[in-house]
Amino acid sequence: MASGSLLILGTSSGAGKSTVVTGLCRWLHRQGISVAPFKAQNMSLNSFVTTDGGEMGRAQVVQAQAAGVEPDVLMNPVLLKPGTDTTSQLIVLGQPVGELNSGRGWAKKRELLDLVVDAHRELRRRFDVVICEGAGSPAEINLRASDIVNLGFARAANVPALLVGDVDRGGIFASFIGTLAVLE
Repeated sequence: MASGSLLILGTSSGAGKSTVVTGLCRWLHRQGISVAPFKAQNMSLNSFVTTDGGEMGRAQVVQAQAAGVEPDVLMNPVLLKPGTDTTSQLIVLGQPVGELNSGRGWAKKRELLDLVVDAHRELRRRFDVVICEGAGSPAEINLRASDIVNLGFARAANVPALLVGDVDRGGIFASFIGTLAVLE
């Protein structure tokens, strides 16, 4: 982990990314290493309000607690709160900035890549290690052009990635091979 960061990707949603990030944050904290969690973009209706009034995903709050640090909106700079089947409220650095439409919003999302890289850079400045979490799967080729959380983020921030999967779901080897087969 020469870069001081590691991105945990999953073969699917629910593959265990959040659990692995939480565990790594806790283990590093117990080793006396200053560590912070990071998820460039999260989608959730369940948000947490920080002490300074910003909103962020609850998973990153739990990860911050495991790391022994105060939750900070930099740890989840983009939060999407689903509204309808096609729209989400867009929260950027803890503040609502408008709606994102799934049909027309992808260009807007791609514009957020610089912002998430800057948020990660600031956390790297403050902490020895930043453990990053992807979203869904990096194999979702339909989302690749607007990716700011998986390999799009990893490339832009020069962060190595590790792929995890859930053996209890069955088909784990096919999931690993299939995921790797469609990556660029």
